[in-house]
Amino acid sequence: MKRNVLPGLPLSLGITLFYVGLIVVLPLAALVFMAASLGPAEYWAIVSSPRAVASYRVTVLSALVATAFNLVFGLALAWVLVRYRFPGRRIVDAIVDLPFALPTAVAGIALTTLFASNGWFGALLAPLGIKVAYTPLGIMVAMCFTSLPFIVRTVQPVLEDLDPALEEAAQSLGGSDSAIFVRVILPLLMPALLAGLSLSFARSLGEFGAIIFIAGNQPMETEITALLAFIRLEEYDYQAAAAIASVLLITAFLMLAATNLLQARALRYTARS
Repeated sequence: MKRNVLPGLPLSLGITLFYVGLIVVLPLAALVFMAASLGPAEYWAIVSSPRAVASYRVTVLSALVATAFNLVFGLALAWVLVRYRFPGRRIVDAIVDLPFALPTAVAGIALTTLFASNGWFGALLAPLGIKVAYTPLGIMVAMCFTSLPFIVRTVQPVLEDLDPALEEAAQSLGGSDSAIFVRVILPLLMPALLAGLSLSFARSLGEFGAIIFIAGNQPMETEITALLAFIRLEEYDYQAAAAIASVLLITAFLMLAATNLLQARALRYTARS
């Protein structure tokens, strides 16, 4: 009697495709359809307006800075959690997942309270002339908070599975700690690191709730693209909202495609090594 590799595959596949179509494909299709209802000239006029271009600049630059920060801090945090044992390690490990569980609006209110001029952190930074709340720096802080777990959680399992024999062999050949990290460990981490970076950047591009409370939302200065799309929705200008949102969608797809290509190259390099 012939048996399927996965018992119940037709049913499970049907449920999966239905879920993906209902939750993922249908909203994206509605967005694309609404944006496509505009003529090329109308679409370009909306997405290239000065206010829209300013929101792209604020969003992308803030997301790039937040992702770069998370690259360094997230990798260091994953390294510490995997390689060292210290009191409170489990608590720190659990706190990493806090942005996943915490509603983004709550995170935005908490960050605004902390970094306001009279907040715990803001009061310390004010004498130094550093203002976080209601500035582009506040946007970056919110993006860092919400996207950090993506890098930590993608790199951490790979670090745990690394064969210690590779590092021991490199040490026996006289390699320094920095050389071992750059030439042995980092290439093995690169596919996971690229995946974490792409997820972190994509999350930063689409973040909304944590940002609107701390950003100040001033057009041309601290207004993100997601907020501009939301404003167009409130004005019942659904086509303009879809057009602006489609720019984020295209950017995310292009970024993910580029990341997949880089991951494939990194995996081929790792396999040859």
